[in-house]
Amino acid sequence: MHKGRAELTRSDVQKIEKEIEDRKLIERPKLIEAVKEARAQGDLSENFEYYAAKKAKNENESRIRYLDNMLKTAIIIDDSSQKGEVGLNNFVDVEFLDDKSRERYKIVTSIRGNSLKNYISIESPIGKALLGHKKGDVCRVKVNDSVSYDVKILNIDENEDDSQDEIKSF
Repeated sequence: MHKGRAELTRSDVQKIEKEIEDRKLIERPKLIEAVKEARAQGDLSENFEYYAAKKAKNENESRIRYLDNMLKTAIIIDDSSQKGEVGLNNFVDVEFLDDKSRERYKIVTSIRGNSLKNYISIESPIGKALLGHKKGDVCRVKVNDSVSYDVKILNIDENEDDSQDEIKSF
């Protein structure tokens, strides 16, 4: 992990570039037109449509700047892994040894992380611990200097990059 710099795969970069292009060429003109139309309605002091259109336009511009900055500072990483080892885009079944509970995670880059879908980042404590390990390995997950726990890798389903994975908002 590189402090302050996202680790992205080539697929992440392509997805970000596509979103930037869509936001600039499709969304931006629509939002500019919506601001113009709302402004034309007259008195701006109580014109909710104007403020809503302006807010949507500003959010789009902010997202473009965020994604542009991410691309400028990103470290491009390889998404391939050795056969039988936990790598990017793999689904991993683990058992938490302290309580014998089980979870299934997909290992992803930070830009695609989504805890609600059990997509965990390679930059998260558990993602770092699992990366490069094999079925049957027990991995120590270090949360901080005083908290850690062990998980056992039960299964690894190797998977190619899933272009359906969404990029995080902010």
